[in-house]
Amino acid sequence: MNNHFKLLETKLSLKFKDRLLLENAFVHRSYLNEHKSHYLPSNEKLEFLGDSVLSLTTSIYLFKHFPSLDEGAYTDIKASIVRTESLAEAAKMLDLGKYMFLSKGEEQNGGRNNTNILADCFESFIAALFLDKGFEVAYQFILEWLFKEKLDYIVKNMLYLSPKSRMQELIQAKYRSLPVYAVLSEKGPEHKKEFIVSVSYDGKKMGTGTGSSKKEAEENAAKDALEFLDKRGYNI
Repeated sequence: MNNHFKLLETKLSLKFKDRLLLENAFVHRSYLNEHKSHYLPSNEKLEFLGDSVLSLTTSIYLFKHFPSLDEGAYTDIKASIVRTESLAEAAKMLDLGKYMFLSKGEEQNGGRNNTNILADCFESFIAALFLDKGFEVAYQFILEWLFKEKLDYIVKNMLYLSPKSRMQELIQAKYRSLPVYAVLSEKGPEHKKEFIVSVSYDGKKMGTGTGSSKKEAEENAAKDALEFLDKRGYNI
């Protein structure tokens, strides 16, 4: 196995018993197109397993730390933290891209910084860690490199909710009322409509949004309003 994997083990204070398992986590399928006799398969099956380990870890963490939330909230929170972008960000912090086995074409196309490839690699590494070290080590790794303070921040600030839901929660909690949405304009043919919607509270317009449907425009108006309120420290 390449010695540079030792750098990763040192960084994580880990030592794999099965060195080939560690290496396998970094074999992208494109590499096998050019190296058909390579002694390891692609990391796709590990990725599949890693996705399940990640899902279980998230579920356990939420169940333990946020018992007052319901299963619907758990689902939304899980989707917001276990996103391709979040996994890729964690992979970049670990510099996993430099360990990847990629085809020349994928290399030239920036594969080592490709969001999807990095996210898949992160899941593959989780699976390798789980198989080699057990669930508890994989659990702690995920907490350290993916959750850190991010998941608690997402829950505290209700970032797992859609902008419209967050807006409603905020206004309802602080003022025991609801924001009001109004269509300002509607133009274009039926197959290509454009709606402009405003959102107000107590007669004060807080945001506007555009969309191809009223629902989309309302979500964008709520997002605009949340940014406005955030700048004002959520004071209306």
